[in-house]
Amino acid sequence: MTEQMGLRALEQRLERELELVAFNRPQWVRPRQFEGEDVLDVAVIGGGQCGLATAFGLRREGVTNVMIFDESLAGFEGPWETYARMVTLRTPKTLTPLDFGVPSLTYQAWWEAQNGAASWAALDKIARGDWMAYLRWYRHALDLPVVNEAKLVRIEPVPGEALHRLHFADGTSELARKVVLATGIQGGGEWHTPAMVRDNLPKALWAHTSEPIDFAALHGKRIGILGGGASDFDNAHFALSQGVEAAEVFIRRSQLPRVNPIRFMEKVGFAARYPALDDATKYAAMDCFLGHNQPPTNDTFARAASWPGFHLHTGAPWLDVAEHNGLVRVTTPHGHHEFDFVVISTGLISDPALRPELAEVADLIARWGEVVTPKGPRNALIDAHPYLGDGFEFCARQGVDGAPLHGLFAFNYSALISLGLSASALSGLHLALPRLLRSIADQLFLDDKDVLVEEFLAYDDPEFVGEWPLPETGDAA
Repeated sequence: MTEQMGLRALEQRLERELELVAFNRPQWVRPRQFEGEDVLDVAVIGGGQCGLATAFGLRREGVTNVMIFDESLAGFEGPWETYARMVTLRTPKTLTPLDFGVPSLTYQAWWEAQNGAASWAALDKIARGDWMAYLRWYRHALDLPVVNEAKLVRIEPVPGEALHRLHFADGTSELARKVVLATGIQGGGEWHTPAMVRDNLPKALWAHTSEPIDFAALHGKRIGILGGGASDFDNAHFALSQGVEAAEVFIRRSQLPRVNPIRFMEKVGFAARYPALDDATKYAAMDCFLGHNQPPTNDTFARAASWPGFHLHTGAPWLDVAEHNGLVRVTTPHGHHEFDFVVISTGLISDPALRPELAEVADLIARWGEVVTPKGPRNALIDAHPYLGDGFEFCARQGVDGAPLHGLFAFNYSALISLGLSASALSGLHLALPRLLRSIADQLFLDDKDVLVEEFLAYDDPEFVGEWPLPETGDAA
């Protein structure tokens, strides 16, 4: 069976399965116009895995006037072929986050259609490039509506209309009733770069792991990597595979992190039931979670450590960074190190105030630091997160008019504290999507409830047409 024939047969089976479960429900949302302009029921910002699955899942809710907008070129949405540099995904291959229970939409079905069941059984983890190929197929097979090269720069609430005008970098705009920010791990804030790096070095000498990095141009050079998370070892391995002479990783801890709390959360239902916890318990749980840092997978560490040019410095926080004779001089408690280039992987900060597209509403959004008093010490990273409702909707600060926030959903990593391992984390996406979709559909229904209830009360289309006594047929003997 060729690859093309396998996928064609799979797509035919997928179409049949969607028919059998009546996945595509009739549209019930009333069309809306504003000043003669058509209005989208839902605009999804981000065409990666979260955005695609959101648009598809809304079909089951009977919400079809939906459009996805992504700033990337078609086929390059999300991190997988931009800044993600791991060889394989870190999650188990058996996760089914995007299929909504439709067998032919799973990654396993896609893989087996091209490579067979035996190949799937032999597969350990999903290769990063294969996952991106699956997402491209997912978009194609479901015929999802995506506008590429559409970078959102501003969300403008339309006063008194429960609408949002979306302004894009190319000067175009769209009106939408609901806006889902499916903008990934960095979509709720920004990647963190220490001031000592940002202020002391010219940009030509450093980059964050979230940026495109031309490692091939660093062939034969020495690079330093700051951070102890999984992506540091991904970048070290990738750099060395591109011909970098040496890649040295620096972490402030005396030992690498070893415990991955996500595995516990997956096993005992913690991830699924996390939203039911009270706020103080959520705060304590996430304070613990953020304190662990995510360790590299064993295979990722082994790949990086196997290179002759790899070195790991533990107990080695960067005390100072400076340019010295065209190189980067890094000072740690153990002395000086010089590199041709340094790579920064120091996590991210989630705060709506950091997002340009939210500039007009950020001051209205409630933060965890304002709403929740923890049982223990405060955590500045937690406090800056938006305090979200049960369906990923932004909530207003106490005492302010929250009307401009109505219809805005943060389906990105900034939802971590409010809703746990949800948007952006593959291990939690199958739990998060039903919650988000129900919330969007409920809002649309309640926004139109007066019209819908009025139409219901006036509804009198007859369904039963029988008569009694039975009418004479004229055939009596």
